[in-house]
Amino acid sequence: MEEKLPSASGSDTVSPGVAKDKLQPLRENEAATPAKPTVHTPPPDGGLIAWLHVLGGIMLFFNSWGLLNTFGVYQAYYESGVMFDRSSSDISWIGAIQAYLVFMVGLFVGPIYDRGYFKSLIVFGCLAITFGHMMLSLCTTYWQVVLAQGVVVGIGAGCLFVPCASIMPTYFSSKLGLAMGLASSGSSLGGVIYPIVLSRLVDRLGFPWAVRVIGFLAFGTLAIPIAVLKMRFKAPKARALLDYSALTDVPYLLFIFATMVGFTGLNVAVFYVSFYPLNKGITDSNLSFYMVAIFNAASIFGRIVPNAMSDKVGPFNIIAPCAIITGVALFCMTAVRHAAEDIVLTVLIGFFSGVFIAMPPVCFSALTKDRSKLGTRIGMGFGIVIAISMLIGGPAAGGILGTKEPLNWTGCWVYAGVFATVSGFMYAVIRVMRSGFGLKVKG
Repeated sequence: MEEKLPSASGSDTVSPGVAKDKLQPLRENEAATPAKPTVHTPPPDGGLIAWLHVLGGIMLFFNSWGLLNTFGVYQAYYESGVMFDRSSSDISWIGAIQAYLVFMVGLFVGPIYDRGYFKSLIVFGCLAITFGHMMLSLCTTYWQVVLAQGVVVGIGAGCLFVPCASIMPTYFSSKLGLAMGLASSGSSLGGVIYPIVLSRLVDRLGFPWAVRVIGFLAFGTLAIPIAVLKMRFKAPKARALLDYSALTDVPYLLFIFATMVGFTGLNVAVFYVSFYPLNKGITDSNLSFYMVAIFNAASIFGRIVPNAMSDKVGPFNIIAPCAIITGVALFCMTAVRHAAEDIVLTVLIGFFSGVFIAMPPVCFSALTKDRSKLGTRIGMGFGIVIAISMLIGGPAAGGILGTKEPLNWTGCWVYAGVFATVSGFMYAVIRVMRSGFGLKVKG
């Protein structure tokens, strides 16, 4: 845990000449030597230390959203009835609770992060994720899986997401879009590796040991951010949970609502991209498991390329068209009859939907003039509003599918397509509100 900066007299207070409203750099292992506190310095925007933080951020996303993006494989496995017999909607509640807690826990993690407990959050998240997977390997009933995978892993992942999103702007400014895109690509990388590991090991070792291996992988890879990440500055006081001025900021309110709508449509693809071709007989069980990996592999590029472009043309000029294309591709899933068609659409949805994960932190930054309120507004947006989409996306789609064969896949994909497309047009409205109708204007 970071220590307070001692004054020249050795007390715990800073020098009178330092403004209280300035952020003060954290220094470790200097308790014995008095040091002068320095004021906030601009982000280095590059260099070895900054890029090491991107590597650490990749591992945080790898084990938070990367695990969430793997749920499509679990959905397909649980649908087989080997562990328990539940409807598609009931099973999707496991992933919905997990994703919801990532956002909801993040709301409370923000003030803890501001108090300097950055490393403590990562260590706790690492232990919770590992423990959750070990308990999941022992589960035999539905509610045990809900508690282990949905609640414990969800809380652990929630302790990792906000610290990563918060620390990156302290190391990057003009390259923030690229840095966040690279870091968030870790979630897609996790969504590629974890499904392959699970699908390959379930048949060879059985589900319990396959899950334990994933727990060990999470524990090992989270050692990287624990080792390399470090806060540059500690806020003089913890951020507030709520910023009431945001309630009158129309572009901000429209953005969080649009993102909630977009996530609702995206979650249908995340949950059912594996089960859909298997249930329809489009692919065999082996290829259906790999659809999650294909989806997330495409999303790696969908996190990096659009975010890098946003530094030049503006975030809303990127997120709006990508969201609309995602919605159109989801509509097209209703016409899939062959494996090749399914793979092509899965790649398109994976690529263009990457903006829903990677772009919001950049958009929040663009919409917040007062940087001291950025953390609060991100926490409010994700923890209170956008989190709701996690509870209505997958479960509602499962309810549309029904329980009797043939399942209502047309209704499911139309439902997803409508939400994703509407979010794209809402982003376009925000862009016009901010920058007007000019096509060449950065917005």
